[in-house]
Amino acid sequence: MAKVDTGTVRLHVQRIGPREGQKPTATVVLVHGLLTDSLASYYFTVAPAFAAAGLDVVMYDLRGHGRSQRPASGYTLDHNIDDLEALLDRLDVTGPVHLVGNSYGGTIAFGFAARRPERAASVTLIESEPATAAWAVKLGGILDRVVTQLAYNEPDALTWITANRGHNTARLAKGAARLARETTLGQDIPASRVLTENQIRAVRCPVLGVYGGDSDLAELVPWLESSLPDCRTVVVPGHEHSVLVEASRVVGGAVLSLIDRARGARTGVEAR
Repeated sequence: MAKVDTGTVRLHVQRIGPREGQKPTATVVLVHGLLTDSLASYYFTVAPAFAAAGLDVVMYDLRGHGRSQRPASGYTLDHNIDDLEALLDRLDVTGPVHLVGNSYGGTIAFGFAARRPERAASVTLIESEPATAAWAVKLGGILDRVVTQLAYNEPDALTWITANRGHNTARLAKGAARLARETTLGQDIPASRVLTENQIRAVRCPVLGVYGGDSDLAELVPWLESSLPDCRTVVVPGHEHSVLVEASRVVGGAVLSLIDRARGARTGVEAR
């Protein structure tokens, strides 16, 4: 475990790589989702397989999440992209990285690629989407429900969650309620600056979209494939928003295939 000071926030970071003496073939950065998520969702799923495949794996808790510092304000999408950029600088990761983002983490990863295309080797969106005006409205509605139904009605909400979803989910929900109650996250994210259609189309690195077949986000597949110059998608039947945890082998295999293909394209050799 390590804490990295970006200059504005201290972030909890975990970094794992190939077996001792083996040089990493590339760096992959794993970005988690909002509120109930943390780097643990990668640490216990795809991260070990990525390291075993020869990758330098960087995971971190977003500001306000997990073991990272929790400032009272500063939770817009741009703040999170700033954090990612500063973290890579502090870790001396100067070359292009493969970005993998789950849920809101994918929105951060895509925003980073749009801002710093020379530093993005590929982007994987797991149950995620680029930041558009429609995205901001949707996130605003979700966060409003978190604040009104959970953060300010916590005892009743947690009783229901415990009875219907179990103690672990209730524990995560309690942490999410505290984050929503004690910070400006609920107001900042819906007010974030979003990408224009031209900015989205300008992302030219390989993009992979992975969606649960029963998730409403699977509807994004045609739009992504038509909007991005190099985009492939995988839809996993029988899964919803938790596809990373529930189908980690499928997700991990798809990401590794993307990284191999991207690496082959850069060297002029088609990955097999």
